[in-house]
Amino acid sequence: MPPADSIASSSIVQELLRTGEPSVRYRIRAHVLGESADELRSVRREIAESPRVRALLSERNEEGRIPRHAYEKWRGAHWVLAVLADLDYPPGDTSLVPLRDQVYERWLSPSHTREFVCESRNAFYRRRVEFGVPIMNGRARRCASQEGNALYATLKLGIADERADRLAENLLRWQWDDGGWNCDKNPNAAISSFNESLIPMRGLWLHAQATGSAASREAAERASELFLTRSLYKRKRTGEPIKDAFITLHYPAYGHYDALYGLKVMAECGFIDDPRCSDALDLLESKRLSDGGFPAEARHYRPSDPRDNGVSIVDWGGSSRRKSNPFITADALVVLKAAGRAV
Repeated sequence: MPPADSIASSSIVQELLRTGEPSVRYRIRAHVLGESADELRSVRREIAESPRVRALLSERNEEGRIPRHAYEKWRGAHWVLAVLADLDYPPGDTSLVPLRDQVYERWLSPSHTREFVCESRNAFYRRRVEFGVPIMNGRARRCASQEGNALYATLKLGIADERADRLAENLLRWQWDDGGWNCDKNPNAAISSFNESLIPMRGLWLHAQATGSAASREAAERASELFLTRSLYKRKRTGEPIKDAFITLHYPAYGHYDALYGLKVMAECGFIDDPRCSDALDLLESKRLSDGGFPAEARHYRPSDPRDNGVSIVDWGGSSRRKSNPFITADALVVLKAAGRAV
């Protein structure tokens, strides 16, 4: 790894340090250049006042809530908190508490936590009015990315209360034998979902760091094996990519998985030095553009949609395989630095 002054002088790092997006500058200064929290306080304040953050929070009403379904894509309280956490919004802002309550009320309600034994997909859909968590062949079928995002975001934003422990307890109870989670209603499904497992892993790791919970730490370590045994994106038997989307770069990832998001979480949780990350790191490096940056090759959001579904009121730089995206590039450089590779 080149010395810090060499990294700081690289053209792509200099370009990101000049960007008007403070969350990108924060990532580079904190996780690539290694600046201290004291040195970065002013940048954290800039994040809170940035146009993107103001837009994300612009739909709050007088009660501080967003008057939409908490899980409405991508403007409900659930997604707003998840994105704020990923942007390194400064922790401890009590004005976010009403959004936290919207999210906790959603994922901790009896209609979403009630467990019941179910024999088939058809039997589940006949009882769907009850929602809850069907137990099929001894496995809980739950979209655990929902609890995972709620746990991670509220802890990262410094607004969690005792209900965060309940989210963690539910995730622990619903974890599958292979370390992950899945909401597949096929009773024969026996392999966890990457989409449903990465975010709970991220949330449980942060819960372990915040509370000292050995159970949460162990669960996150078990979840890591789901990804590491597959080199973060490959099928075990053939070595082929599990899905094309897994080898495509996106920002924001929201509730989806791709190899960069997997590497990002591996770095956060301290597993990036595992040799089984090497193929995913090679894949990431292969996508580097001539200017040293990385592209957003696709996107999960729509800039406009007459159905008002999946719309982002924030511009994340679009997608182009030929143009660097600052959010993707910042994440990629952070991962490469953590892995000891060239930035």
